[in-house]
Amino acid sequence: MFVSEDLSINEKNHLVIGKNDTVELAKEYGTPLYVLDEDLLRKNMRVYKDAMDKYYNGNGLILYANKAFCTKYTCNIAKEEGLGCDVVSGGELYTAIKADFPMDKVFFHGNNKTVDELELAVSNGVGHIIVDNIYELLNLNEIAKKHGIVQDIMFRIKPGVDAHTHSFIQTGQIDSKFGVALENGEAFEIIKQAMKLSNVRVDGLHCHIGSQIFDIEPFCKAAQIMLNFMGDLKDKLGLKLDKLNLGGGYGIMYTENDDPVPYDEYIKTVSKVVKETANERGLDIPMIIMEPGRSIVAPAGITLYTVGGVKDIKNVRKYVSVDGGMGDNPRYILYQSEYSAVVANNASAKPQEKVTVAGKCCESGDLLIKDIMLPQINVGDTLAVLATGAYNYSMSSNYNRIPRPAVVAVSDGKSKIVVRRETYEDLIRYDV
Repeated sequence: MFVSEDLSINEKNHLVIGKNDTVELAKEYGTPLYVLDEDLLRKNMRVYKDAMDKYYNGNGLILYANKAFCTKYTCNIAKEEGLGCDVVSGGELYTAIKADFPMDKVFFHGNNKTVDELELAVSNGVGHIIVDNIYELLNLNEIAKKHGIVQDIMFRIKPGVDAHTHSFIQTGQIDSKFGVALENGEAFEIIKQAMKLSNVRVDGLHCHIGSQIFDIEPFCKAAQIMLNFMGDLKDKLGLKLDKLNLGGGYGIMYTENDDPVPYDEYIKTVSKVVKETANERGLDIPMIIMEPGRSIVAPAGITLYTVGGVKDIKNVRKYVSVDGGMGDNPRYILYQSEYSAVVANNASAKPQEKVTVAGKCCESGDLLIKDIMLPQINVGDTLAVLATGAYNYSMSSNYNRIPRPAVVAVSDGKSKIVVRRETYEDLIRYDV
C-alpha cells in the first residue's frame, strides 16, 4: 500500500505519479529529483477550501504554508485555487510578491522579523502581520507611521496546549520561542499596549500548537481557549476582534503506521467548538483562518534517487547508498523522521530484507531511512522516497557543495521543470 493516493504501478512494473513513469522521469531529468503531482496538490487545496466554505458559510480562509514548499509555481497554484498564504521570512514574502500573489491574503509570521522585512511587508501592502513580541510591535508601528498607513495585525498567542508530537515542533506551550503566553498575562498586556498605538490595528488573534498532530482534541481545546480569550478582551478592554487564525499542524501519512484524520474532519469538528464557544461568550463568529501546512503539499511530492552502492556488513547492517541525502532531505538528521520508499523500477516486488538508505554527504548521520524493509535492491535502481513534498526542498542545502535537485511538476501524463537543477557554477556564483 502506498502512502499517497496519486501513486500507481504501470505495465512495466514501474512506479507512476500523475500518470508519469518515475523511471522515465529519472532518465529525463536526472536524480536526485523532486517530483510534485499538481493534480493532487490542487485536490488537497480544494478539500480544505470546500470544508471551510461548508462549515463556516464562506467566512473562512485557508492559507498555503510557504515554509513547507515555497516557489513561484506553488504560489501561483495557491492563488488559482483561491487560497491565501502565510510567509515567515522576507524571502518567502518576496517570492509571493514576484508571483503576483494578492497581498491582502498574505499573512506574515515569524518570531524575529527584521526591520527590513517589516519594511518590505508594509511597503507592499501585506494584509496581516502576525506580531510576535513587543519589539516588533513598536518597530512596526513606526514603519507604518512612516508610510502613512494603519497596519492590520494579529498577535501570536501561546494557548498552553500540549500537542503530542516531536518536542522540536511543539509550539503552543509556554516554553516556546514563538508568541506571547496567556498564563502569565503577557498576551493581555501587549494587546492592551497595541490599542494605544496610532498605526497598528488589532483585528484578530493567531495560535499554532505544533505539527504532525493526529488527534483532533488539541485543536478543539485551542479553539475554545482562544475564543474565551477573545471574550475576555471584549469584556475587559472593549476590543471586538473579527478574525481568528487557528493555525494547523495536521498529521500526514509518512508510513503505514501513521493514521491521519481526514482533512475536512478537523475543520468540521473544530467548527462546532468555535460556534458553541462564541455563543457562550456572546461573540459574533469570527472569520476563521487555518494553516494546514504540510498536509497540502507533503503527500503530493516524492523524491527520486539512483542507487550508487550497496554495502552489506554481515550481522550488522546493509547500507544502500543513493545520490542524495541530508542536503535534499535533512529531516531524518533533525527529527529522525520516518519515510516509506519504493524501488521505482520494480515497484510491485515484495519487501524481503532490512536495509538502511544512506546519503552521500560526509556525515555518519546522513541517513534518509533507517531499517526499512525493501525488495532486493541493486546498483543503478531508482529509489522513490514518498511524501517528501514538504520540508525537503524548502530545507535543502548545499552541504559538501552538492547542488540542489531540480523540481518537476507532473499532471495528467505531462511533466515540466518548475525549479531548475543547480550547477557547480551556481555554487561559486557569490564567491569573491
